Amino acid sequence: MPGKSKLKRRSGCPVSISLEQFGDRWSLLIIRDMMVRGHTTFKEFQESGEGISSNILAGRLKTLQVAGILMTEPEETDGRRMNYRLTEKGIDLAPVMLELLIWGAKHEPTGAPCALIAQMENCRQEVLAETRRRWLERDSTPLIPRFENDGV
Repeated sequence: MPGKSKLKRRSGCPVSISLEQFGDRWSLLIIRDMMVRGHTTFKEFQESGEGISSNILAGRLKTLQVAGILMTEPEETDGRRMNYRLTEKGIDLAPVMLELLIWGAKHEPTGAPCALIAQMENCRQEVLAETRRRWLERDSTPLIPRFENDGV
């Protein structure tokens, strides 16, 4: 059981506490981009096709960092630049993100290929294992391709 938080909570409900940390749409899309698309830089998040403004992006990245969901580390080739990386706490959101992806494609029209979603739904554990492997090995190869109508 984690230590006590210093933040004032609306309630002790685990769902409410989780939503306080990462529940807005921009934070979830940043986590998706890190986990599924292998994005690590501010520029990559900005060019993801979602239309997030730079001030909102900067704020969400800082919020996720304070929450311990992501961290920054110097770029290997240019130590003046910072890359973002999910923490253990952040990668533990992989099952939640996978279920959101499957749920969204199941109940709404999306640009996600049906065969890909069916494969992910039928092979959840393998997808999660591959997501964690890529995180551990710092493999930024996208887990799945961009979807149709993804903006960019």
